[in-house]
Amino acid sequence: MSDLTFTCTGVRADPYAAGPTLLLRLRVSAPSTTRVHALALRCQLRIEPARRGYGPGEAAALQDLFGERSRWGTTLQPVQFAQVAVMVPSFTGETETEVAVPCTYDMDIAATRYFDALEDGDVPLLMLFSGTAFTGAGGFRVEPVPWDREATYRMPVAVWREMIEQHFPGCGWLRLPRETMAELLAFRSRHALASWEATVRMLLDAAATGDPEPVGATAPLDRLVGRTAP
Repeated sequence: MSDLTFTCTGVRADPYAAGPTLLLRLRVSAPSTTRVHALALRCQLRIEPARRGYGPGEAAALQDLFGERSRWGTTLQPVQFAQVAVMVPSFTGETETEVAVPCTYDMDIAATRYFDALEDGDVPLLMLFSGTAFTGAGGFRVEPVPWDREATYRMPVAVWREMIEQHFPGCGWLRLPRETMAELLAFRSRHALASWEATVRMLLDAAATGDPEPVGATAPLDRLVGRTAP
């Protein structure tokens, strides 16, 4: 139905979610005479990096995504953030609902690297809507939600950081292949190390001092420290 409009009015981190989750507050408006029984929405979220400025530290952190600042005129393209579905219950005129957006701290994901690079300010988001509207006063009429329905919102960077801190307090997150994880786990077990931090610290110290393997190791560590032993 062509008269539907969407407005994002706020965002917060979900404190009760099992994983990092943002809750976007969405206002949906329809003509006051139209009875909407339900809306089955699909929402695509994109980051529009060209709609904000960046400090020197942020520009350096974003170099792997967009290249040198001198190239940003052509490389600062939208970044895919998420695709979610939401059911909006019956309403007449106007209603508000929350859109749950599961997130990740996987730094291999472009959107996560973008969020992590920002020091302050906000994130320019674009929400693109499609789906199906079930309307009608005396029955049901099925209508498509036009593909040109959209809403913009500037999400404070502080909300993202609050959400990540809830689930990864004071920590980062690193994804590794299973084979590498198995080697790290075996190394940790051999040395009876109490944490992954201690495991990685021992490997870093070995790489910094030039030792091909720490004292007590039973296998070469060249693959784990990323170099060739002298």
